[in-house]
Amino acid sequence: MKKLISILLFLPIMASCATPSKSELDAEVKRLCAIDGGIKVYETVTLQAEKFDKYGGIRIPLKSDVKSSDEYYLEWKVDHLLDGNPSKRRDHFLVYRKADGKLLGEAISYSRRGGDMPGPWHESSFRCPLDAGDQSLMRRIFVK
Repeated sequence: MKKLISILLFLPIMASCATPSKSELDAEVKRLCAIDGGIKVYETVTLQAEKFDKYGGIRIPLKSDVKSSDEYYLEWKVDHLLDGNPSKRRDHFLVYRKADGKLLGEAISYSRRGGDMPGPWHESSFRCPLDAGDQSLMRRIFVK
């Protein structure tokens, strides 16, 4: 029993040792977001209402899955800036018009995942900006 109590008392000390690594990575993720994170729209496209689903979203295929009938495609580039636990990455979404290859918009986000004490719980993560994913980008490019 004493051993269990000792371990439980030691856990917060270990957690505080692990925290600087996460907080340093989170600060680095915020710094990178300030440099080039966010959404940039170069051209908006008006589409018919039936192109949108009931939630206002639109399906744009990845470049590898594009069909002859698709007018637009999405590229998703992931740069693994730090592998392991914790990890840090950069997600870059680009939407193109297939007919002329024009870039309509792009979204860049950075994230940190992990860096927690080992255990049965789900690892923590941090991402910024929160609204710089593929769906947010498409909602800004494609309008009814």
